[in-house]
Amino acid sequence: MPDFEKMLLGDEKWEFIPEIMIRTLIMYIIILFSLRLLGKRGVKQLSIFELVVIISLGSAAGDPMFYKEVGLGSAVLVFAVVVGAYKLTSYLVGKSNKIEKIVEGTSTCLIKDGEFSIDNFKKEPLAQDEFFSELRQKSVSHLGQVKLTIIETSGELSIFYYPDEDVKFGLPILPDLFEQRSEEIKTDGFYSCSFCGNTLNLKSGNKKVCPKCERTKWVKSVNETRIT
Repeated sequence: MPDFEKMLLGDEKWEFIPEIMIRTLIMYIIILFSLRLLGKRGVKQLSIFELVVIISLGSAAGDPMFYKEVGLGSAVLVFAVVVGAYKLTSYLVGKSNKIEKIVEGTSTCLIKDGEFSIDNFKKEPLAQDEFFSELRQKSVSHLGQVKLTIIETSGELSIFYYPDEDVKFGLPILPDLFEQRSEEIKTDGFYSCSFCGNTLNLKSGNKKVCPKCERTKWVKSVNETRIT
């Protein structure tokens, strides 16, 4: 028969349960105090090194909650070192642009004038489907509506739109339209390269090669304005 008591408590006794509760409460207060020291920005938007801080704090907090051989004093010391390292890093980032770029990275332009910035897009670990999904959540239905899109160091997208009167023909990113991409140009009109978004007025015919990326699949362009 399974030893359910051991499954629940491991090698500890029931008497250790109140101590676990007290340890957890103390570590909760320490975490709360430490996050308060990090400041509002550290809590609202996590950069890479701020994420390292959170992971470090979580790791330091976990063991003292459950293992009585781990003293609370050691955890407090770890918290002090981690928070101190964060404050020092924040200070150095504020003083040096070079250190800021190393620690936090830089923002990257992904769309310019309704087309993908291919070289920049390759630098970011972002799949096309994932990127399209984020654009659709911002009420974008095709790239001709977008003047500029920048991925910030926080991972958020900053999107600058064309006014309605300046919206161009562009690559549709709605699934039902994008899935109609083909190598064959069936009718005259505006078509967008499915890979880079380059939009051209093409004549009907067989395979057309994109002059920007040398791909051969095209999607019928649209120029509808945004609905917000």
